[in-house]
Amino acid sequence: MNNINNEEYFQIGEVSKKLGITPRTIRYYEEFGLLDPPLRIENGIRLYSNEDIRRIKFILKLKELGLTLKEMLELADIYNQHKQSITIMPKLIEILDDHIDKIDSRISKLASLRNDIVEYRKRILSLIEENK
Repeated sequence: MNNINNEEYFQIGEVSKKLGITPRTIRYYEEFGLLDPPLRIENGIRLYSNEDIRRIKFILKLKELGLTLKEMLELADIYNQHKQSITIMPKLIEILDDHIDKIDSRISKLASLRNDIVEYRKRILSLIEENK
């Protein structure tokens, strides 16, 4: 950990350990545009603030919720235009609603598939019983 202007900064290895991801993942989020370029000190060492860490945690949560990198980039672009978290909420709600619809559709298809399998199994058992 480094202190600069009374603010804590962490090197990429510290951040990756803290969040359970690889340094490469963090660099990829930067390259993709989900994170602003970090502060750099001598020898190009990246330093991340607590705000950077909160943003990475948010990205990881969005990933866990099933958002694509493209969707996350849309949110990042909105945030970067206004620099207020509240401005991304309407778009986030829209994206989450779309994901809910997709999940509901998958659940429906899986329930239908389950019913088909159960019926097929019953027919097989019936055939076995008939041939005894």
